[in-house]
Amino acid sequence: MRYTGAKIILESLQRLGVECIFGYPGGSILDIYEEIYKARGKVKHYLMSSEQGATFAADGYARSSGKVGVVLATSGPGATNLVTGIANSFLDSVPIVVFTGNVSNSKLGQDSFQEVDIYGITMPVVKYSYLCRNVEDLEQTIVDAFEIAKSGRPGPVLIDMPKDILNKKCEYYGNLTAKIHKKVLNYKPDYEKAAELINSSNKPLIYCGGGVVSDNAGEKVLELAKLIDAPVACTMMGKTAIPYDSQYNIGMTGMHGNVCANSIKNDADLVLALGVRFNDRANVQEKLCSQKIVHVDIDLVELNKNVECDCLIKSSVTEFLGQIFPMVKKRQNSDWWDFINTQKQKDYVYDNQGFSPNNIIKLLANGLREDDIISTDVGQHQLWTAQTYPFKKPRTFLTSCGLGAMGYGLGSCIGGVIATSKRGVLITGDGSFLMNNNELAVAVENKLPIMIVVMNNGALGMVKQWQTEFYKKHYEGVNISGRVNFEMLAKAYGVKHSYTIDCTSKLTEIIEKHRNFKEPILLNCIIDGDAQVLPFVHPDKL
Repeated sequence: MRYTGAKIILESLQRLGVECIFGYPGGSILDIYEEIYKARGKVKHYLMSSEQGATFAADGYARSSGKVGVVLATSGPGATNLVTGIANSFLDSVPIVVFTGNVSNSKLGQDSFQEVDIYGITMPVVKYSYLCRNVEDLEQTIVDAFEIAKSGRPGPVLIDMPKDILNKKCEYYGNLTAKIHKKVLNYKPDYEKAAELINSSNKPLIYCGGGVVSDNAGEKVLELAKLIDAPVACTMMGKTAIPYDSQYNIGMTGMHGNVCANSIKNDADLVLALGVRFNDRANVQEKLCSQKIVHVDIDLVELNKNVECDCLIKSSVTEFLGQIFPMVKKRQNSDWWDFINTQKQKDYVYDNQGFSPNNIIKLLANGLREDDIISTDVGQHQLWTAQTYPFKKPRTFLTSCGLGAMGYGLGSCIGGVIATSKRGVLITGDGSFLMNNNELAVAVENKLPIMIVVMNNGALGMVKQWQTEFYKKHYEGVNISGRVNFEMLAKAYGVKHSYTIDCTSKLTEIIEKHRNFKEPILLNCIIDGDAQVLPFVHPDKL
């Protein structure tokens, strides 16, 4: 059958199992929107309020479901608005495929209206890029792009298309398979050495990153923890790898991690690092060179990049665990756990009294379900959430870790809710929410069950905390008090229930009243402007 390029895109997406697209139209991609109109009921299009919001929504969709998120945007400013979202997915290894229109082939390179080299602009922040100039190449390009996005270490793939190939016709086959050239490495994972190091350790620690979550390997990690009687610590990306209340879970490491997890990571005689990058914010390196380290990662580039390790395994977490289970000996480490329990007593005691941020999150959690999608923006509220929220289910925590993109939360929450048909809760700050609150229109229009909790301290809280700690309280560029009445803003977008809250009794009452919320609701929580995220490991200790 001969189809136009635009129809080939829609047919290919349906064949690949794509259920929805997050996008924003423009002149160079109107042929695609014509096909979306014709394919109603087959592929759902969600009109976001901005292209950046579309990438964040696709990112949240992918993280919560494990599927590939799809984004569609026009040329010029539409394409450039995608860059932050693409970079966010790249740094957190999230599979999305981004389609951008461009000017016609004959106009490329002439500084035509709304022409930018988005292929070149995004080169550093994509897993792969295509500039598809021939309609005959389009079907194969799409099939390959999806395979690249989801295989190995996941990541974003860009397909840029000149406008004229969208209305040209060519043969559509509908049965193409991916043609990806994969390098054959002269490399054999030394599983025996890894098992030997595990068996010879007396104080092992399993250290989980985002690779455990993306590989759906949490249950297998717990099996290993039980087998070798080892504690499990995690990065923020690995937060939902195992349930928070597992007896083996000792918490999150890093700048705002708990004392026990950070110290145990340094006191262990073996660190089994699974799907982690040893990122500067997550890694306390004071003594890290003094113990044995087995580093398992799907991406060869990450091995020995930030921390020199004793055993390097290029593998998915699931494959690694499957290989070593028969070689690992069951044991008990009573002395090690006695020491760990002593260290737990040194953990920072969060302020769970009054209308404190940690207590607000604790009260929220009491009124929510285990499978609710929890999304955050970036800042103090993100860290309070990571510290306090009792995550039990994998893929229920959506947050921007590597890029740290303020404005990420609402779009990702929308994507997560659409992907899972579960409820969503956005925990955000007043600074972050000011950036992309326009996506409230999407939540209201689609009647999405999303609760938005604004931690409103009248400031850019994390910047203020750093200015307090390192800049003698010279507060400049952080005061945003009174800029917006969030309760009224929500009503302007059509949110039927929005509240300003300043005490626990009122918060408890409203949570109970809306325990079964089915549409957007906003809680504007007025918190102490001087509240800090504690504990706080200083940067010179990282």
